[in-house]
Amino acid sequence: MASTSKSVLLLGATGATGKHLLRDLLASNHFSRVVEAGRRVTPTESLQDATGKEKLTQKTIDFEKLEESGLKDEKVDAIVIVLGTSKAQAGSAEAFEKIDREYVINAAKAAKTGDPKQRVVYLSSVGADANSHFLYTRSKGLTEQGLAALYSDCIVFRPGLLKEAERGEPRLVEIIYGKVLDVLPFGKETLAIPASAFCRVKQLSKAITLAAAQGSANLAPEALAAKEVPKKEGVSPYWVIGNKGSLGLSRLWK
Repeated sequence: MASTSKSVLLLGATGATGKHLLRDLLASNHFSRVVEAGRRVTPTESLQDATGKEKLTQKTIDFEKLEESGLKDEKVDAIVIVLGTSKAQAGSAEAFEKIDREYVINAAKAAKTGDPKQRVVYLSSVGADANSHFLYTRSKGLTEQGLAALYSDCIVFRPGLLKEAERGEPRLVEIIYGKVLDVLPFGKETLAIPASAFCRVKQLSKAITLAAAQGSANLAPEALAAKEVPKKEGVSPYWVIGNKGSLGLSRLWK
């Protein structure tokens, strides 16, 4: 299959990473069709200067009625999910898990065609662990496993602190460290903070785009992907890419 014949579904395009990812997917020569789906979609007027905007199809969907979404009918080669929230934004732990995990897994299930080559790429979080005592990291870990149970080709990104992320709800730790690192002459070394703890959101976006195009079987060595083998029946092994691998992949962007 020619690289330009691939199609991709993006969920979460209006978020901090998603807004960059939508433009990168449109600009990428690896994809000839990009489907953006969500409760709300990117205003078309904000994409007038986007390279490849003619590739875009937008679908407004109701995550409570995914059986009516028509996602399966899009028959995409890759599904990229950067959908997520925080407990503060959701309003409660229950609402957080519904949005952060149930919506993600159910949308991936709704888009599944049965093609064994169809892949999913998910933006998770550093520390994701299905057995974690912390709500956020446990939800991310369980979501990873839920997606791996659906797709044999599953790639997960676990970034640390995102630099230059434009969030509706700024994360204090990212703001503080981002400003300090910009001021200090020796940056991360001055604070003895490893570079692997940070990733610019634009670099992460490009890495996710390339991973969606490559698939787990053809991931570039620069991704430094690690194989995760869950000890849970029915869950396939999947590949995890951290900050260092994200930076490595992003450097391959042309």
